[in-house]
Amino acid sequence: MTQTQPNSDTPYYLPIGDEIEIFHAAYDCRLPVLLKGPTGCGKTRFVEYMAHSLMKEERDGLSGNLITVACHEDLTGSDLVGRYLIKGDETVWIDGPLTQAVRIGAVCYLDEIVEARKDTIVLIHPLTDHRRILPIDKKGEILEAHSDFLLVISYNPGYQSILKDLKHSTRQRFVTIEFTYPPREKEAQVIAHESGLEFDTALDLARLGEKVRHLKASGLEEGVSTRLLIYAGQLIHRGVPPRRACAVSVSRSLTDDLDSQRAIDEVIAALFP
Repeated sequence: MTQTQPNSDTPYYLPIGDEIEIFHAAYDCRLPVLLKGPTGCGKTRFVEYMAHSLMKEERDGLSGNLITVACHEDLTGSDLVGRYLIKGDETVWIDGPLTQAVRIGAVCYLDEIVEARKDTIVLIHPLTDHRRILPIDKKGEILEAHSDFLLVISYNPGYQSILKDLKHSTRQRFVTIEFTYPPREKEAQVIAHESGLEFDTALDLARLGEKVRHLKASGLEEGVSTRLLIYAGQLIHRGVPPRRACAVSVSRSLTDDLDSQRAIDEVIAALFP
């Protein structure tokens, strides 16, 4: 779990559609938000940007900032809500990240929610309707959410399976904002900003992203993320030859299949002769 505190620099985020306006409206109504999209397409950066923007605007006196939880299969209810711990000669209650956010009025972001255990996911249900409460069974307490609290979750629909999918009973509690990889020109702007590259080189990396994503039909499990293209750009900016930077950041990171690696390397060679 990581907790992000307010700072003077707004995280960089380039809007693709109306996602900023939708999030603002959802926050004003205190509607929980689901961000759905592939790996590395900007979901987490978007939440960081929105939380910081809400703080900067002091919308309705927003008192908290952002608390992020990276969900995983061993995440328990106690990890989210809290637990009793022994300190010296006494037993004290320690709030978990979700409880902290509910108390102080922060945006709580549960990243890749489907990775968490299903009995853990059910804990968030009372926070996602008109009740806005968090039952803390171990304390026999029902905690009412701070008026500024907002719950945001994300998941990658590309990883859906029978065992790992977001149940309809959970999905239908959220306003859903869909994310995808940006159009070429906008993705190039993001790559250039984050890596320090000249725009023309960033545009070649964006073209690489487009072409590699088209290879999914040839057996590649997942398209290249904007994040990996930024990594390649950062390496190029530090003096690594473009083809080598793309190989270590894109083809080798995406797959271990030699045929797929060769196919991606051919695309890289065509764009960076």
